[in-house]
Amino acid sequence: MASDSRNNEKQPGFLPIETNWFDRLFISIVIWVALTLFWMRFIEPLGLSVWFAVAISAVLGAYIIRKG
Repeated sequence: MASDSRNNEKQPGFLPIETNWFDRLFISIVIWVALTLFWMRFIEPLGLSVWFAVAISAVLGAYIIRKG
């Protein structure tokens, strides 16, 4: 029970809005989708695999969820 209330706590971060962990997860997923679509349209034709976009999104998502 205590862990549920801890997960829903709003904590200050670098995002300009108050967020909980689910808000930050949602923002990370939206960024992942946008970056993947951008990558597939503009970068992948140049020869770089879309897996680089997935890796960048995973690192960025982990940072946003932890510090955002």
